Amino acid sequence: QVQLVESGGGMVQPGGSLRLSCAASVNIFSFNAMAWYRQAPGKERELVARIISDGSINYADSVKGRFTISRESARNTIYLQMNSLKAEDTSVYYCNALRTFGGNFWGQGTQVTVSS
Repeated sequence: QVQLVESGGGMVQPGGSLRLSCAASVNIFSFNAMAWYRQAPGKERELVARIISDGSINYADSVKGRFTISRESARNTIYLQMNSLKAEDTSVYYCNALRTFGGNFWGQGTQVTVSS
């Protein structure tokens, strides 16, 4: 059974940084892709950053140059380093793992609040 456990959320002032972690219960290379999504109140869930099994990466335009997705295979973990945070980054952040022919998995979410 696949489990994804996020951590690292919290409250930070504008301009600050946070690093989110997502630990998988299985080998992360068993997934075709892993990603971070976010959902603010009253808004649809949106893709923030994705890393494909071959290492290619893509970001939402709104976070390019500020956020960095990475992975650590030894820990079966992906990360989202978030710098220069803005109030509009306030959301619940979700970890996602996709197997093209084997399921789409979500973590429970972690709250990120950017406020002065």
